Amino acid sequence: MNASSVLELELLALPKAVPDLRRTVRRHLGAPCADVQLCVTELVANVVRHVGEGTPVRVRVERTDGGRIRVEVADPEPHSLPVLVCATGEDESGRGLALLDAVTLRWGVEQGVAGKTVWCEVGGE
Repeated sequence: MNASSVLELELLALPKAVPDLRRTVRRHLGAPCADVQLCVTELVANVVRHVGEGTPVRVRVERTDGGRIRVEVADPEPHSLPVLVCATGEDESGRGLALLDAVTLRWGVEQGVAGKTVWCEVGGE
């Protein structure tokens, strides 16, 4: 796998940063990638909502040997873990991880002393 198959960015988790991030991911992959863009958006939005706006994050998008695309979003808060909930029609939020779960092959969380990484894999688009 060559270096051009990996995109790594460090940025602040801010709502205004998401459109540029989505465009950067699409340019990096060189093709339409709605599912990957959705994953990046939801994972960064979760950091904004549950850890705090302006939190430094590391975003990594990588094509794996199996043709999948792996997305990782790391933040410094090891205790604020994502939880898949069943949102009702009345709920104003809580659907992000359900969407992520629906479009990905698998997803998970890796906890460390200095933070966590939420990752997911989608099929090659």
